[in-house]
Order: sequence, then structure tokens, then C-alpha cells
Amino acid sequence: MSEIEKDSLNTEEAAEEVAEETVEETVEAAETDPAAELEAKVAALEEAAAADKDKYLRLLAEYDNFRKRSIQEKLNAAHDATAKAALEVIAVIDNFERAVAADCTDENYKKGVEMIYNQFKDVLFKLGVEEVGAEGDEFNPIYHNAVSQIEDESLGENVIAQVYQKGYKIGEKVVRCAMVVVANP
Repeated sequence: MSEIEKDSLNTEEAAEEVAEETVEETVEAAETDPAAELEAKVAALEEAAAADKDKYLRLLAEYDNFRKRSIQEKLNAAHDATAKAALEVIAVIDNFERAVAADCTDENYKKGVEMIYNQFKDVLFKLGVEEVGAEGDEFNPIYHNAVSQIEDESLGENVIAQVYQKGYKIGEKVVRCAMVVVANP
């Protein structure tokens, strides 16, 4: 039994004991007068109803918290599964980017590679995956991994000068950090 359940039981037992003591005291005082006896019973029942209502409200709040926590855990599990699948697709996309950048004399072959590359990018888009870390963006250590730094007066402070590897995110969850060169850190 958890500590919360023990505390809840102890609180309920204490409330029942107080209600019983109050009823006994009121009944003893009112044994001679029937109207007072009825008033004592009504007061005792009101106290018991209040205790039951308090117990019900606490249980309702606990259930609501459990429900919200369960929903959040399901969403996190879905995001984690999507991120894991996206990471596998990202490795394939990296290779297609290299293939698209390579010189090729056969235009039809190059066009086919570009079409497959675009299909993979569309798959990531449908999964809600976004690219992070383009040249000219401001450096953000949450999304970017600075592997080098340079001094360049033509660029601003903490600006990405070059991207070695694209980064990706789903919502605010980082799937893979971008490897970048930062100018004027």
C-alpha cells in the first residue's frame, strides 16, 4: 500500500472517529429531550455527509490527475516512437542528399534519385518532423551542436556559418541536433 493510500485511510479513520465522538456526545446530552435527540442525529448525519463529500472530492481529483497523467504518457510514447522511426529515415535521407549533390551524367537517373529523396522528405513532413539548423540562423545549443567556430566580420554574432549535418525536431523534441560551424561566438 502506498504512502498516499495510507495517509488517505488514516485521514478517513480520523474523520470517522471524530464524527462518532461528536454523535455520542450530542446523543448523551440530548437523551432527555426527544427534539434534541433528533437534532443531534441530524447534525451527526450532516457531519458524516460532509466527510463523505470531502472523500468523494478527493477521489475525484485523484482520478482526474491520473487521467491527465495517462494521456500525457501516451502522447510522450507516441512522440518517442515517431522520433525513433524518423531517425532511421533521416539516415536514408542523408545518403540521398549526398547522391543528389554528386555529379551524374545521366539526367534521368539523377531525376529519379531526386524524386525518391523528395518522397522521403514528404514522409518526414507527414510525421511532423521539421529541419533545424540552416545557414544564417542564430545558434541555439538546444537544436545545434557547434563542432567548430570561426571569426567572420560579414556574419553576425552567434550565427550559423556552415551546416555539416542537418538537425531535425518533432514539435519541441529534438530528434537529431544539427552539426554546425558558428561564426563570432
